[in-house]
Formats: sequence, structure tokens, C-alpha cells
Amino acid sequence: MMAFFLRFARHRAALAGLVVLTAILLIALVGPFVYPRDAYALAGQPFREPFGKYLLGTDSLGRDVAAGIVQGARTSLMIGALAAAVATLLGTLLGGLAGYFGGRLDALLMRLTEFFQTIPSFIFAILLVALMHPSVKSVVIAISVVSWPPMARLVRGEFLALRNREFVQACIGMGMSDLQVIVVHVLPNCLSSIIVTGSLLVATAILTESGLSFLGLGDPNVMSWGYMIGASRDFLRHAWWLCAIPGIAIMLTVLSINLVGDGLNDALNPSLRRV
Repeated sequence: MMAFFLRFARHRAALAGLVVLTAILLIALVGPFVYPRDAYALAGQPFREPFGKYLLGTDSLGRDVAAGIVQGARTSLMIGALAAAVATLLGTLLGGLAGYFGGRLDALLMRLTEFFQTIPSFIFAILLVALMHPSVKSVVIAISVVSWPPMARLVRGEFLALRNREFVQACIGMGMSDLQVIVVHVLPNCLSSIIVTGSLLVATAILTESGLSFLGLGDPNVMSWGYMIGASRDFLRHAWWLCAIPGIAIMLTVLSINLVGDGLNDALNPSLRRV
């Protein structure tokens, strides 16, 4: 464990990303208690500039932008984490079954994976949310459905590489069940790749959620950064901060997650270990 932290600490960009991500997490967790103002409440005069009476100004309806940023942080991180977790579990399950058992099951599951990959993911997510009632649940389901194929292909490749290794064959020869071999011996050897890819899926999920909210397909009862940009795009020329502030929040969140993912890859990838 100490060696892992030492390898991660060598990646300065990953440490910077971890600091920024920690700050965003604190805003999402503690912000509503420190800054409890309702993001939908009419706080004052519209188009107030930032760093005046209101920390980040007000939007076209007079709502507090800072309150929207605080509540949007919780929305984006929650949806990103949930969607990435579901996609990771689904992709790991299908990819693991395909890679371990092979044969017709492998062919069937990979054809299914390829079918999903032929559909543009964002357009597919728009279609799924439009078919369901726009809500946090439907957005999580839509993002999960379009995000699992890359994870499935990754896990399949890892299982294919491991299933013929000597220690796996020895376990099978000792009479261990397939479930025991997968859970106890094969899956732990794939966890590093799954963790790194799963962390990057969170960033992709946040971008997808922001795009859906920008188009008005997010939950109308939940404030999000994408919704804030979409609601303010008509006022970009004379109230640029209404789009810039949530846009910067999205950029910093996605960038920090990607940097942390790169650091995890350097720390967990055996071929890159120097400690």
C-alpha cells in the first residue's frame, strides 16, 4: 500500500487533480450546509455581476448562481458516480463471462457489445432519456447503457489473457468451481485496469449528463451545471459569466478526474512500476 502511494505521489499532475477533486467533493458534500440558499429561489435583481452582493452573481431570473454551482456539484458527481458504477458492473459481468467461458457465449456477448458500439453514444442517450420521463433515474440508466461496452471489451481481454495461465489451470485442476476461480483468482488480477477505466467513466458520465441537461433532458427538479449553461446561452454576450462559471466547473471536474485516473494508471500498472 505504501508503494502505491509513493508511485501515485510521483505524478504531480495527479496530485493537483486530487486536490481539485477533493475541493469539488467538499463543495458537493458540505456546500449545501454552508451555503443553504435554494438554487431555484429568486434571490434578487437579474444579471448581477459576480463578486458583488452575490458571490457569483445572479442569472436572468435573479437566481443565485453560487447556489446553483453548489447544488450542481452534488448532481453532477452523484449522477457521474452512479452511472459509472452501473456501467462498470455491467461491463465487468458481461466481459468477464465472455472472456472466461469463450465459445458461443463469447461470440454472442461480443456481437451484442459491437451492436451497442455502432450507435453514437450521445444520440442513443438522448433517445433513451426522451423515451423515459426526464429524471435523475432515467439519466443514470441512459448513461449506463451507453457506457458499458468499452469496459466489457477491456475485461474480456484481461480474462482471455488470464484464463490459460498456469495458476488458473491449477485451480481448475484442484476442483475449484468457475465462480471461485473468477472471484478469487481472475478478477483480482484485473482490478487495476477496471479501477482506472471506471474512474475515467465518471468523467465521461459527467460530460454526458451536462450535455443532456443543456438540451433540457435533465431532471427539471434538480439543478445541474449543464442546465445552467443551457438556460443562459441566450445571454452569453452581455452576461458571459452565466455560462462561463458552470462551464469552468465542468472543465475542472472532468480534468481533475482524468488526472487522477492517469495517476492511478501509473501507480497500478505493473509495467510502469519503478518501486
